[in-house]
Amino acid sequence: MKPVLIRPAAAADIEGAFHWYEGQRIGLGIEFRSELKATIDRLATNPVLYQVIHHDKRRALLRRFPYGVFYRVYAEAIIVVAVMHGRRAPKRWQSRI
Repeated sequence: MKPVLIRPAAAADIEGAFHWYEGQRIGLGIEFRSELKATIDRLATNPVLYQVIHHDKRRALLRRFPYGVFYRVYAEAIIVVAVMHGRRAPKRWQSRI
């Protein structure tokens, strides 16, 4: 299993989503983080499980929430560049590469 490193911009995405969901219902943000962790654990175990969507960038979709984890696979680690809502413009995460 490769280590998963989350870039600062992706960490900010996660925090923003967490606070938005917590504002909708107490505890929902925690459920979001739990689902995100499960998705990241899956991609850490098998990083090529998810499809390539742009050059060498891949996207893992969360099962319960409409978010995608955008990442790149390197020999030594997996780098998460964005965690974004499915309706966000692709240019937003692509600009982080």
